[in-house]
Amino acid sequence: MLLLALLGGPGASDPLAKAQERFQALTSYRVTVRLNAEGSEQHVLRYFYRKPGWVRIEFIRPHPGLVLIYNPASRRVRIWPFGLDHLPRLNLAPDNPLIRGPHGIRVDQSDIGVLLDSLRERQARGTLAALGSGEVAARPVAGFEIREEGLGKPSGAHHYRIWLARDSLLPLRVERFGTGGRLLESVDMADLEIDTPFPERFFSP
Repeated sequence: MLLLALLGGPGASDPLAKAQERFQALTSYRVTVRLNAEGSEQHVLRYFYRKPGWVRIEFIRPHPGLVLIYNPASRRVRIWPFGLDHLPRLNLAPDNPLIRGPHGIRVDQSDIGVLLDSLRERQARGTLAALGSGEVAARPVAGFEIREEGLGKPSGAHHYRIWLARDSLLPLRVERFGTGGRLLESVDMADLEIDTPFPERFFSP
């Protein structure tokens, strides 16, 4: 009953604020991300995060074997194009266009915390409405929709749908829509695991 109240009951607290609180409380997570963006090839990758900002990405598609590791202390990204046991090895800044994802996504700005910050900024400029309950990969979720307003665009021209897990309160699916309800981008994080213990040198192999 508590989760129902948090995620969409009458008079519920802001669900995205609750999601941010949950992210702030965790220490790490792992997830398989499936990103579909209009005009881009599908991206499928294993994503690992540990505070204060370590990121490891293992590509499944479109560059199988590619590994990126972001070090928040040095603010550099190490890259193994053909896997950890193969040369060459590169060292680049996170804003290097060679390693930016669809729509300019940077590895140092790719975690769930950054996503939630962005969604709350949009929420502040528009409205948030509950969509009800559902399932993502057989996990119970609560859905919400953000519609931006006051941006010089027709009402409903851009909106977002967010599906938050009932257990972790974190997003399992985010969808971005354009004019006429056209789906522009979707991100699925269906196998999210939080507070994951990682081997000692997992982020510094």
